[in-house]
Amino acid sequence: MELAIETNRLKKKFGNLVAVDEIDLEIPQGKLFGFLGPNGAGKTTTISMLSTILPPTSGNAFILGYDLEKEAKEIKKHIGVCPQEIVLYERLTARENIHLIAQMHGMNKKDYKERTEELLEKMNLLERADDLVKKYSGGMKRRVNVLMAVIHEPDVIFFDEPSAGLDPQSRRVVWDFIKDFQKKNCTILLTTHNMEEADDLCDELVIIDYGKIIAHGRPNELKQRLGEGDVIEFKVEEKNRPKRDEIISRLKQLDFIKWAKKVGKGRIILNGLDCLRRISEIMDAVQVKMLDISIRKNTLEDVFLDLTGRRLRD
Repeated sequence: MELAIETNRLKKKFGNLVAVDEIDLEIPQGKLFGFLGPNGAGKTTTISMLSTILPPTSGNAFILGYDLEKEAKEIKKHIGVCPQEIVLYERLTARENIHLIAQMHGMNKKDYKERTEELLEKMNLLERADDLVKKYSGGMKRRVNVLMAVIHEPDVIFFDEPSAGLDPQSRRVVWDFIKDFQKKNCTILLTTHNMEEADDLCDELVIIDYGKIIAHGRPNELKQRLGEGDVIEFKVEEKNRPKRDEIISRLKQLDFIKWAKKVGKGRIILNGLDCLRRISEIMDAVQVKMLDISIRKNTLEDVFLDLTGRRLRD
């Protein structure tokens, strides 16, 4: 198994703040690997180090076998980066922005012109390709940024929150585009706090919080840690919020309930087998009015909640 990315106790501090805390990664070539975690967890800082933008405080890393500290110049030839913040030359058209990046990478003019047309079409931008990007919507700018990261056909691509701010239709276009790249045996490291995005795209992922990796595995493996069954979430009236510990204690006495937790300011979440059929037993145990009831299967957010006691967006 050849590794595209390898880190050993990689750490980054900003003063007394430890943004990334000695993380170890082994990402094989051709994998679509996810970094799932809340804002401020250390995802962007990790990508900034691996893409040679930020120097590590300690530890080391290798990209395609190249030493991050000693061979940064060589690494830059093989990677593409789509940053979280949109970076475009607003006085240029979409086509000109992409051509500029291609030229910076020394691509042959004929090659990059043909490739630009192909990429613009895949991202549904061909009709507006000669408009100045300052006239674009935020979602269109985001899609151009994605294309700028891949025009030179890098071996490793870093996508930092690639679908942030996109409407559902544009998000799906970007997801399909990223999947196509992964089919070409390109290695992709994707950061996100979108559970659906991580579940839909990633072969494998880590969950990161406060700079530390707290879980690692395939999306289905991580969800299976919580077991089979249904997840029910509901809200209690404000006057009953102090009773949540008592409610949870009663719920845990039901033989089909695996776990139950408080979440947010007035909600309870629980997991159990065949919960929908046995909802009347749950209501009897709760003994107070249940509001905003939802029932679903385990999600990656439930995994994060189980590990940390809070939601990804809390």
